[in-house]
Amino acid sequence: SNEKSVPQLLIRDLKFENTSLAKLMFSPDQENHPSKAPVKYGELIVLGYNGSLPNGDRGRRKSRFALFKRPKANGVKPSTVHIACTPQAAKAISNKDQHSISYTLSRAQTVVVEYTHDSNTDMFQIGRSTESPIDFVVTDTVPGSQSNSDTQSVQSTISRFACRIICERNPPFTARIYAAGFDSSKNIFLGEKAAKWKTSDGQMDGLTTNGVLVMHPRNGFTEDSKPGVWREISVCGNVFSLRETRSAQQRGKMVENETNQLQDGSLIDLCGATLLWRTAEGLSRTPTVKHLEALRQEINAARPQCPVGFNTLAFPSMKRKDVVDEKQPWVYLNCGHVHGYHNWGNKEERDGKDRECPMCRSVGPYVPLWLGCEAGFYVDAGPPTHAFSPCGHVCSEKTTAYWSQIPLPHGTHTFHAACPFCAHQLAGEQGYIRLIFQGPLD
Repeated sequence: SNEKSVPQLLIRDLKFENTSLAKLMFSPDQENHPSKAPVKYGELIVLGYNGSLPNGDRGRRKSRFALFKRPKANGVKPSTVHIACTPQAAKAISNKDQHSISYTLSRAQTVVVEYTHDSNTDMFQIGRSTESPIDFVVTDTVPGSQSNSDTQSVQSTISRFACRIICERNPPFTARIYAAGFDSSKNIFLGEKAAKWKTSDGQMDGLTTNGVLVMHPRNGFTEDSKPGVWREISVCGNVFSLRETRSAQQRGKMVENETNQLQDGSLIDLCGATLLWRTAEGLSRTPTVKHLEALRQEINAARPQCPVGFNTLAFPSMKRKDVVDEKQPWVYLNCGHVHGYHNWGNKEERDGKDRECPMCRSVGPYVPLWLGCEAGFYVDAGPPTHAFSPCGHVCSEKTTAYWSQIPLPHGTHTFHAACPFCAHQLAGEQGYIRLIFQGPLD
C-alpha cells in the first residue's frame, strides 16, 4: 500500500489460539458416547445454502440431511426378470408390496425387473416429490435467492424421484448411488423415450430424463483435493461418460474402472440442485460451527478498522447472516482492501456498481462480506482470509481455491465454478480474492 503510516494486516497474521480452537475442532458426535449414538453413514449438503434454507429448515426439506442406520433394513436388490406383457409382469407392476423397475421397450414389450428385500442395506431416496417414499425433498437452487418465493416460478428440472442411495449396514458402511427412486407404488418406470438398453449379461439398464451426475474429487475432500471428472450414473448404478446434452437419447460410453460408490466430497448433480456427500469420518475432521464462531470472534477481537471512517468493523453473528449490519466489513473485489460501508468514490457514470478503492485507486465492485457458515463445505480449518467474487462469502484460502476449480453443471450442457454458500457463478481471474484488513491505529 502507498499509505506507509497505515498498519495493514492479513487475517492469517493474527495469532490464533490453537489450543482453544483444537478443542472446538471435533464434531459434536465425537463428544457423545459413540457406543450409544446411532451409526451415521454420512450427510448430504445442498450447494447454495449457507447453513439453512432461506425460510428455515422444515421436516424433510432442509439444506442438509443426515443418513443414519435404520432400526430395520429397508434396502432392496434385483431378483426376478419378466419379459413381455405376461400376466406375471403386469402383476409385478401392480403389486404395491413389491419393488420393481419397468423398462418400456415398445408398446408391445415391457421388461419388468422385480426387486426383493435386502437385509444388509438401507435405502434413502432423494427427489422433488413430497410423497412418503422420498426421505430428502430437494427443490431447484436459485443462485443468491433470499427466499423460497424466488424459486416458485421456475419450472423444475429436478425429477420427482431423482435418485436413491444404498448404504451397507455393516462396516465400512459403503454408500452407493443409483439414478431414479421408487414411487409410492414401489415402482420405477422408464418410458419409451428414456435411454435404456440390455446389458451383455442380459440385464436391463437405463438413464433418467435429465440424468444423475456424480463427480468424485481426487485426493478425497482435503486441502489437497483436486476436481475429478463428471460422470453419469445409470438406474442400475453403472458409470458412463456424459451425454452430449443432459437429456440426449444416446448414452455415453461405459466407464469400466469406476464405480457408483460415494466417497467423502463426492458431488451429486440432479439438474437443478447439486449435493455434496460427506462421510461421517470426513465430517469428524471438518471444522464445526463452534470452530467457525471462534474464528469470527478472533477476527472481531483484532478490531479491524475502516481506512476511511476509522470505525471498527465486525462480522455479524452467524444467525444474522442475511442482514447487512452497520459494522459489516465491505471489500473492493479487485484489490481486496476491506472497508466499512462509505460513499467515497461512488461515481454516477459508473452505474453505482463499480467503485474506486481509496487505498489503491483500483476500480471494481464493492460488496459486503459474509462468513461462510456451512462448515461442511470447508476443506480445512484455516482462518477466513479469502472471499469469493462477486458474492463476498468468506472462508479459508484452501476452500476458496478448491471450489473455484470445480466446474458445476449449469442448465443442460454448460458448467461453471460457483460459490458453494450461495451458488453465484464466480467472476474475475481466480473467482476469489485475498482480504487485506487494516489494523487499529492505536
